[in-house]
Amino acid sequence: MNAQAAILPGDRLHLSHGPIDLIIGCDGARDVAYRAAYARFETVLTELMAELPLLRRPVSTKPVGKIARRMYRAALPHADGLTTPMICVAGAVAEEILAAMVDATDLTRAYVNNGGDIALHLTHGATFKIAVASPDGHNLGTVAITSADPIRGIATSGQRGRSLSLGIADAVTVLARSASMADAAATRLGNAVDLPNHPAIKRVPANSLRDDTDLGSAPVVTHVGRLSQTDVAQALEHGEAAASRMSTAHLIHGTALFLQGQSRTLGLSERMKQIQKDPHPCLTS
Repeated sequence: MNAQAAILPGDRLHLSHGPIDLIIGCDGARDVAYRAAYARFETVLTELMAELPLLRRPVSTKPVGKIARRMYRAALPHADGLTTPMICVAGAVAEEILAAMVDATDLTRAYVNNGGDIALHLTHGATFKIAVASPDGHNLGTVAITSADPIRGIATSGQRGRSLSLGIADAVTVLARSASMADAAATRLGNAVDLPNHPAIKRVPANSLRDDTDLGSAPVVTHVGRLSQTDVAQALEHGEAAASRMSTAHLIHGTALFLQGQSRTLGLSERMKQIQKDPHPCLTS
């Protein structure tokens, strides 16, 4: 099947091809930007498939394709003998499509949302307000990101998400310099929120669930039972420590970690105050 495109309410563009599903919006020469987005999107899946065996191996050899190189650069700081460039494929695709739009025309604001991994473009004092929700779907408020901020990527990962996870976080949201960096960090932080060998946590080899996984036989979480408040706090502390190391290494600009009704934040204190003051947020772009 070829790449599909449709205009959604609010003049947003929906692009889909195989497992890739994007929602796109922009302020500026929208028609020019959307044509550029679609033209680039048509080649994405073929480009990734050409190097898929390499991208599913632990980070080592630098790939050739443009998107694959974005993945490699974002995954490299997390290389540990298990992490592969696939850790940030969604963020890298979002970045690449956004870059095609920005190269094609002048845009004040633009975003590409790839299943919750979001690449942002902001200029001339423009602002994005991003709705934040707890894992149970309760709206917590909004975070404002301005053109003066270094943040151009947002990603969310966790055990309840669409990807396999080595950790038990209900959700981890990360703000970073790029979408691919946010995607990689969110996955790693979701893995870091964990309680190894806890009897309430069930794990199975990743390849017993998905034949095409890049995680091989690594044990992924399939079930998390009810944990004590002390256990939840300990798991979140593990994630918080990992987030602190990433922040020191300038890999992230902020994160929020969630597990069974508790949360930890790093680098978001002022933004989270803003969230709490907005009782009826809505996703704006």
